[in-house]
Amino acid sequence: MKIDKNIIKELTDYLNEFNLTEIEYTDKDTKIKVSKSISSNSHQAMNFASSASVIDKTKTKLTSGIEVTSPIIGTAYHSSEPGAKKFVEIGKKIKKGDTIMIVEAMKTMNHVPSTADGIVKEICVEDGQPVEYGQTIIILG
Repeated sequence: MKIDKNIIKELTDYLNEFNLTEIEYTDKDTKIKVSKSISSNSHQAMNFASSASVIDKTKTKLTSGIEVTSPIIGTAYHSSEPGAKKFVEIGKKIKKGDTIMIVEAMKTMNHVPSTADGIVKEICVEDGQPVEYGQTIIILG
């Protein structure tokens, strides 16, 4: 797969120009998502770092393993309430059926169970982030 770096540059420029935190571009079998994270630095009040991730819809992932996907569209939450212990952490061993996240849809909190046993290798969504049906939310090893 050949990636057009000009598209990533253009999307990054849009992030800065319109003060966005994330932008996504889809064309046929390629999906390019560029996001900006904010981290504090002792020498600067704010330091902006841009990162680009490219996802091929043919299911080629950067991290390999068992993908657990969202069963519905909604907002993903890592814990049952703000400040509570997260359902999963990277490196935690989980069993099939364990709650890994909550997806809120139409003011209903839906517990998302793990579809397999394994160790959490990657958490693919941030707390409070919107998720789509079938979107990978965690990867197990």
